[in-house]
Amino acid sequence: MSRQQRRFVGVFFCAGVVVSLVGCDYWPPTLQDEIEQLRAEIQTLTMEKTQLQAQVVDLTRAKQELQGQMDDMSRTNREKSVIISGLQSQLETLRIKAIKAMSPKASPHKGPSKSPATATSKGAAKSPASKHSTPRSIGVR
Repeated sequence: MSRQQRRFVGVFFCAGVVVSLVGCDYWPPTLQDEIEQLRAEIQTLTMEKTQLQAQVVDLTRAKQELQGQMDDMSRTNREKSVIISGLQSQLETLRIKAIKAMSPKASPHKGPSKSPATATSKGAAKSPASKHSTPRSIGVR
């Protein structure tokens, strides 16, 4: 019996080796359905991933374009601020010249009271109003 047992174990072992080398082609139907479902989900997810990557690329491009536009606008804003500052200083210089020009003309006219009052009221009305408007525009910056 010992010999038969050894032979049985040997045959069983050989059969196990043969089956392991050949492999098993039997898949239960439920397992096959589950595998197919997982493959379909993988394909769907791969397509969604591709679409999302395309959207990321588009959004990155749009971001770069908007960043470029923002840089251009910032540069233009700085240039315009410099121009405005220059114009404000020129305006202030012209106001000072106008006030100096009106001062000597108003004092030599000692004739009729109508001329000096008119010149003084015009100069007084224009100067304070324009001086008050300048600080407001400077404060806006």
